[in-house]
Amino acid sequence: MSCGAPVLSFSQLNIFSAAIAAATFAASVAAASTGIPNWLQQHVGAGTGQIAPIVLDRARAHYLEKRQSGTVKNPCYFAMDATRPSTASNGAALPRFYVICEETRTFKAVSSGYGNGRKLAKANFSNGRQCARNFSNAEGSKLTAGGAYVTAESRTSFKGYYQKGSRKKPFLRTFLLFDGEGETDNARERAIGGHRAMFMRWQCRMEKPQSKHADADGFVPFGKLVDYTSGRSNGCTTWSEPATKDILKIADSNPTTLYIYPASQDINAVAKAVKRGTSLKRAGLYWNDACLAAIGTPKFWPKRTLQPIINEWRNSLPKSQPLDLPLCD
Repeated sequence: MSCGAPVLSFSQLNIFSAAIAAATFAASVAAASTGIPNWLQQHVGAGTGQIAPIVLDRARAHYLEKRQSGTVKNPCYFAMDATRPSTASNGAALPRFYVICEETRTFKAVSSGYGNGRKLAKANFSNGRQCARNFSNAEGSKLTAGGAYVTAESRTSFKGYYQKGSRKKPFLRTFLLFDGEGETDNARERAIGGHRAMFMRWQCRMEKPQSKHADADGFVPFGKLVDYTSGRSNGCTTWSEPATKDILKIADSNPTTLYIYPASQDINAVAKAVKRGTSLKRAGLYWNDACLAAIGTPKFWPKRTLQPIINEWRNSLPKSQPLDLPLCD
């Protein structure tokens, strides 16, 4: 505090902070439609394939700020609404990640995974398959952290071989790194980024000494590909194969911005409103209606609270033996 400023009590600070937060959210929602091009307005709303006003407002403001500062020159930017459900009643993945290119007047909504979390003895911060309740910026939490990011470099890694028809092919997955700001500034530490919603479940070791991916003994892992496009992630942003190709084409070697909603202040404000029985709309707050009904009250686990619990759990684990896969038949 500056000299001469009044010293507020902890309770007064909470009330004061909450009032500022509510006013900020209300102003943000009110300003959401200001300056948005007419062609983009048709994509704003609560319907499937649309982007909520506050999500667009935050994403667009973040992008314009980085464009003006010269941090990014990309004509497109990204946004994600992690309050929306994963799948429709028929099991189809629902869109909640947005690719917006204002110069070419294109808007695309695709599906994306959110962090599944963990269920530990001292804290249960796991998420269901349909709607996310828990969020965190703690390393090892496997949870989504909302806020502002800028895409960084990409890395492609070998995951193993899989069977495709009569051939055995290598599976290579490209990972687009994110750099965060504020509460998300530990994105590198957490290895947070975006990639295809696909992993390889190893089954055995296959002898393939001619492969550039072979180990010192001439073996490569072999397994089965698992597609979790409509499922959860380990905290990263995940996409379908077609969406991944489109997103990497836009952002690979050409940084742009990503805003993931909700940030911690949104989660805390919505949680308070729910507990008080206050209408979110009247309070100038936003959460997807279907998911709010499903989760009850959202929760943000700050790093300072959750990190010690995760570290203690890790330290309690027995030392694991190196994975020794059986030889393939």
